[in-house]
Amino acid sequence: MRILCTGGAGYTGSILVHELLNKGYNVTVFDNLMYKQQSLLGCCYYNNFRFVRADVRNFSLLKEEVTKHDVIIPLAALVGMPLCKNKPEEAWQINYEQIKEILSVKTKDQLLIYPNTNSGYGQGDGAIFTEESKLNPISVYGKTKVESEKIVIDAENTTVFRLATVFGTSHRQRMDLLVNEFVWKAWWDKYITLFESHFKRNYVHVRDVANLYIWCIENWHKVKGEIFNFGLSSANLSKMELCQKIKEYIPEFNIVEANIAADPDQRNYIVLNDKIESRGFKAIISVDYGIQELIKSFSMLNMNRYSNNII
Repeated sequence: MRILCTGGAGYTGSILVHELLNKGYNVTVFDNLMYKQQSLLGCCYYNNFRFVRADVRNFSLLKEEVTKHDVIIPLAALVGMPLCKNKPEEAWQINYEQIKEILSVKTKDQLLIYPNTNSGYGQGDGAIFTEESKLNPISVYGKTKVESEKIVIDAENTTVFRLATVFGTSHRQRMDLLVNEFVWKAWWDKYITLFESHFKRNYVHVRDVANLYIWCIENWHKVKGEIFNFGLSSANLSKMELCQKIKEYIPEFNIVEANIAADPDQRNYIVLNDKIESRGFKAIISVDYGIQELIKSFSMLNMNRYSNNII
């Protein structure tokens, strides 16, 4: 199979592309390397790897590439509330118009796997969300992703995954994700000041996400035409619960609560992942494992280089 990954040099994509190549798939990555990352240099060894350095807003080139592939995984996006708030026009162009252009040339025989986000559920107030729950995005980021989900699921031969907050190390690391950031604060600062510490959200390891996409390609009949939540079912954790878990590995970590801010997305909910698990795939990498993995990585990292909030 020929697989096209837009944004394939990013946090999730760089893990996914390495795994796809190892399994023998022909992979094209379409990416502008906006963070100057070198996450795919090791892939150049493979004859089944191809790289197109371009912005997904080059719609004519993007559509030309789409027509050459059997599977489309559009990972290219402006990700997260802060970046999309600061660059709303670009967010709509990249997060929504890209998808619209891909669908304009996609045939009914091509597979499309779309990564959405749990943040599309909006304000939760402790609710329990399934795939049938109403979407009510608050941020620009959430709105762009939800609008894209609508047009994707209306197309033929597609599937959508509403992803939990991702954590773990990657070839293109991010430290502006909640678990990654909190572990860094514990390791480096030895303290954190929490606001809305009771707010819960779901988490999932980046390698579980990459493995999900590969499983999806190989079990397409089980997911075609449907929407799925995807996260680690044992990891619907509050901020405080997460920090207490981190403290088990960094005992000198001091946790302080203060009413100093509010979550812009107001994400406070439990997400159920029963549907995808019933089809045969389950996230398995624990938050505990991710914490230990992150701690191991920190002697190699400069925090300021690994954020989607800086371009």
